[in-house]
Amino acid sequence: MNGVSPLLAAVEGFLRFLKVERQLSPLTQINYRRQLSALIVLLDELKVVDWARLDAALVRSLAARSTRSGLKPASLALRLSALRSFLDWLMSQGMIKANPAKGVATPRAGRHLPKNIDVDEVNRLLEIDLNDPLAVRDRAMLEVMYGAGLRLSELVGIDLGHLDLASGEVWVVGKGSKERRLPMGRTAVHWIENWLEMRELFDPEDNALFLSNKGKRISTRNVQKRFAEWGVKQGISSHIHPHKLRHSFATHMLESSGDLRAVQELLGHANLTTTQIYTHLDFQHLASVYDAAHPRAKRGKS
Repeated sequence: MNGVSPLLAAVEGFLRFLKVERQLSPLTQINYRRQLSALIVLLDELKVVDWARLDAALVRSLAARSTRSGLKPASLALRLSALRSFLDWLMSQGMIKANPAKGVATPRAGRHLPKNIDVDEVNRLLEIDLNDPLAVRDRAMLEVMYGAGLRLSELVGIDLGHLDLASGEVWVVGKGSKERRLPMGRTAVHWIENWLEMRELFDPEDNALFLSNKGKRISTRNVQKRFAEWGVKQGISSHIHPHKLRHSFATHMLESSGDLRAVQELLGHANLTTTQIYTHLDFQHLASVYDAAHPRAKRGKS
């Protein structure tokens, strides 16, 4: 179809709503625009010129065409989610009477959960040869990452004012700008103190806790690179990256405590279901808890 699609005007109105009213991040706005633009292309091919013509069968056809074009399940789920949100907005504007995308199932994407490393491997990873200040910094970063279960962005975002070493706590800003205070553990506090004694050697340019060798806040890419290098040096069998340490923290905490709610709070998850998936609860552990606790599981003499 030549020229500008008649479907585009409503999308532009929706995107203005996301920017002004919802104040979503620029990246989220770009993602919505990309997915809805792709859908307009498909609808143009089908000679659809009015959003009110959409029904469940047409939405399923769009999903099928997207899949045939090579779109992966996770990306298709994102596309359908963008469409649902857009159609909800059209309803709120009185432009359509119902949302036909609501009844179309989202394909399940396979979950690729990171494997955790066991406690012995964590201990081996953290036994770093401390022959230079950067090694002390890296040891402190590893201890804090594993000790508090932080996200990578939370680790590099720590400022000096975010620490309460007396109580062994750190203050971080997580997803959605949500703040939380977390315990770090005595070992992490000890290595932060060791690093603070050497931090001034790098002529700090700001209040960032962890610095690069140029005195600036360390970048996420630098942390990823250093962690991977230490994994190789320490003879760890799997690739070491920050998310794996966070995942290991969650797994080890859950195995020891069995307190899913507490682990949820520590990780900063909004939903408990996220924590359940993240920590890949061991079915055998659940079965043993069930057998020990549930009245109907207790076997008495017949």
